[in-house]
Amino acid sequence: MKPFVSDLIRHFFDVFRGKKIFWHLLAIGLTYAIVVSGLDWWYFLHVRSDLIREGSWPAIILGGILPIVVPILLLIGGWISKNKHILLSGRVLAQAVILGSAVSSLYKALTGRIQPDTVNFSVDISHKFQFGFLKHGIFWGWPSSHTTIAFSMAFALISLYPKQKWIHVLAIMYALYIGLAVSTSIHWFSEAVAGTIIGIVVGTVVGVGTRSRLRA
Repeated sequence: MKPFVSDLIRHFFDVFRGKKIFWHLLAIGLTYAIVVSGLDWWYFLHVRSDLIREGSWPAIILGGILPIVVPILLLIGGWISKNKHILLSGRVLAQAVILGSAVSSLYKALTGRIQPDTVNFSVDISHKFQFGFLKHGIFWGWPSSHTTIAFSMAFALISLYPKQKWIHVLAIMYALYIGLAVSTSIHWFSEAVAGTIIGIVVGTVVGVGTRSRLRA
């Protein structure tokens, strides 16, 4: 447990260290461009349909449940079977989920982005932020936690197993499904874009930082 916590703390600071800060700035810059250009509002209006809504809600549920269930099952399965790879996969995914949630929640606490109103389409609220601390909680807003965590998990596995292409394909498919689904429902498009970038950073830090244990 102690190595897990120490790795978690180290990886958290690594997410913001060195050149990786430029990826955070990219997420912020793209968000600004998407918001001021009106693309967020345009996208929101053009994805209003029953078919899209029906396809997106399963992703919202899966994006909330799988990040909890999958790491736990892998950790239990790896412990029972004494399989180092399964155990390490569970450990990496658990860290990716925790850090993805922590980083996205930190940003949400500071930006206070107002979520889409899926009932009233007459007023453009895509530009509304409440900058400060905890002015709009940590459950809504920028970036999308669903997307950040999904891409954190995906790129943690991709970085941990760089030669396992089937893992890469499945991980990317899952993350893209979650990101696209939430961008058409509970989040603005720019929040999914930012969550993708930040999630890739988090997942890569965790995966690369843990990969050496496979050779130990």
